[in-house]
Amino acid sequence: MAKAAYPEWMVRLLGWAHGAALRLSGGRIGRFVLGMEAVELHTTGRRTRRERTALLTAPIQEEGRIVLVASLGGGDHHPAWYLNLRANPGVRITGAAGTRRYRARTATGDERAALWERAVEVYPNYAHYQECTDRVIPVVVCEPVD
Repeated sequence: MAKAAYPEWMVRLLGWAHGAALRLSGGRIGRFVLGMEAVELHTTGRRTRRERTALLTAPIQEEGRIVLVASLGGGDHHPAWYLNLRANPGVRITGAAGTRRYRARTATGDERAALWERAVEVYPNYAHYQECTDRVIPVVVCEPVD
């Protein structure tokens, strides 16, 4: 198996820098990355029970759902945000349209395959990330809670 496309420290550093650019520019810089909208995912820490925020890209956004990919740049373990939402699926997502509550779940079977294919069409590097790891990269479906 190949090494991760990016070391975890680099993924974290890029996320921090991206978030800083968004905050400092009032959302004018960094709202869209590589053809995907940047969103803030707010989860509850599975151990701390404190709110945690991760800046992610959403390859699929459509009426009734936002789809996220827990790639961690092809790392060998799941990102913390994914472990948090798996333990506590009630999340909030902040994007260009504001903040909304969602229930997150991991796509499986045919649904995962179809969403994975669509995500790779939007961002082909996801396929490379999958080649870099033995784990199946989770595809997360977030559906609004009203």
